[in-house]
Amino acid sequence: MTLTHFDATGSAAMVDVGPKPISLRTATAKARVSMQPETASIIAAGTARKGDVLGVARIAGIMAAKRTADLIPLCHPLPIDAVSLELVAMPEAVEITATVRTTGRTGVEMEALTAASVAALTVYDMCKSIDRGMRIENLRVVHKVGGKSGEFSQD
Repeated sequence: MTLTHFDATGSAAMVDVGPKPISLRTATAKARVSMQPETASIIAAGTARKGDVLGVARIAGIMAAKRTADLIPLCHPLPIDAVSLELVAMPEAVEITATVRTTGRTGVEMEALTAASVAALTVYDMCKSIDRGMRIENLRVVHKVGGKSGEFSQD
């Protein structure tokens, strides 16, 4: 197996994606913020002291997807076609699904993972004063389409 993020001297390097064909690429990532039922009820009702937790976390996730290359050193900056975040308050958690789409030479898995991560961190930040035991869990790519590797799904 060849590790593509290293040059001939063994130093970290950005992968050359120039020769790759441009294609539609989509990735979906999920995360979960587990919490006390009372905290989930406050979020669902929209009565948290800091405001609309789900709405703010959605915007934070979208912003994060757009800034992924600024955060991850070897990640290519991409022209993102679309970002969607779904945040659902469950009885003991907030479930987060982030989907990112681009028409480009490399995939958007990192953008989807970053969006889901930052949305989860935002939920945590906005509710940490009422529930110090929250846990950010199960961050993963659940679906990817495009590029040489084709389609990938798990969940």
